[in-house]
Amino acid sequence: MNFDTWFHSQNKIVQIVLLIIPFVGWIVDLLVRWSAFIKKQTLVNLVMALVITILGGFWILTILDAVMIWLNNKLFLEE
Repeated sequence: MNFDTWFHSQNKIVQIVLLIIPFVGWIVDLLVRWSAFIKKQTLVNLVMALVITILGGFWILTILDAVMIWLNNKLFLEE
């Protein structure tokens, strides 16, 4: 699964737009987090994938990810 590689190869504006659309942002965040965990199985990636899976509908986490993409080109707590 290379969805995280595809996501990070996109333009920063495209990444932010994909994250701030309410339902689409949650799905994109899920795919990126689980893809990152499959590639690099660390505890941080697992915890964040589970948090997004369980609490991702609260939309605040995807907004936090969009802000982190804007500031430093990676998702919040992504390794």
